[in-house]
Amino acid sequence: MLNIYKHQYRWRSTVQSIPWFVRARLKTRQLMLLIAIDEEGNIHRAAETLAMSQPAASKLLKDLEEMMGVPLFERLPRGMRPTWYGETMIRHARIALSSLAEAGAEIEALKGGWSGSVAIGAIAGPAMTLLPPALARITSQHPDLRVSLLVESSDVLLERLEQNRIDFLVGRLFERHDKRHLHYQALAEEEVCAIARPGHPLLSVQDPGLAELAAARWIVPPEGSVLRHRFELMFRSAGLQPPRQVVATAALMFLTKMLHESDYLAVVPVDVARHYAQFGMVGIVPVELSCRMDSFGIITRTDWLLSPGARTVLEAMQATAAEVYG
Repeated sequence: MLNIYKHQYRWRSTVQSIPWFVRARLKTRQLMLLIAIDEEGNIHRAAETLAMSQPAASKLLKDLEEMMGVPLFERLPRGMRPTWYGETMIRHARIALSSLAEAGAEIEALKGGWSGSVAIGAIAGPAMTLLPPALARITSQHPDLRVSLLVESSDVLLERLEQNRIDFLVGRLFERHDKRHLHYQALAEEEVCAIARPGHPLLSVQDPGLAELAAARWIVPPEGSVLRHRFELMFRSAGLQPPRQVVATAALMFLTKMLHESDYLAVVPVDVARHYAQFGMVGIVPVELSCRMDSFGIITRTDWLLSPGARTVLEAMQATAAEVYG
């Protein structure tokens, strides 16, 4: 009799150690349906997206809700809206499906003779100073590793990270960002400066005053950006109105071309300014701007496992950052 009890205990312990989604036979199709309903807001359109009948979609959702023991969507007169339980499941469904897609991509890369594919993001400053030597190190040490780079604002890059479209990024975290599943490793602070076309009159003025800068025409970051806010605040704190003639853009190619075609000034990170000044494309205006940017760093997800290739790139990035930023 004692042996029977031991056997039953071992069986129960084994069953309990099996993940719930395996015991419940969770279907990939159910995860896809969750995401489709969230995106379409309607089970009929979600079923059409997945090329299945509405009754079949309704049964998949009903089975999943019964399995979880909670309602995943509110049924509204004109559609469906995720409950808190539903939002949790949808978030993890996206992660699970993205992970499977990554697994397939890695296997295809390995079959094709590559060591893997890694996507990273960076804001403009470190894209000029950190990324070139880091990527040079990676390509020399791991020539079969494919790396793609997206240069964008921190907001855009964090959205791509959440969507699993990049593996990690070099950017900033602000108070408005959801940091629950993010790890931040600070690298350096970023100063900004003013640049102009070669031969611009202000380049020959020693330490021009804010009044002169306020009267100039400027290329500035878009509305809502931190640098734009701090740039305008710099003038208001001195009792001046911010420049009125401005062109708002984050496109560096347009910015440099616009400077060459006019007497506009532009406010950019110092690393970006030095890069273009090195090739004689711009001059750095001899004035210290009091508006500064917050520090930037490497941002990874704590709820996501990096592939071996992504870990290799991350380690190379960290090693290069220690050399570049000290």
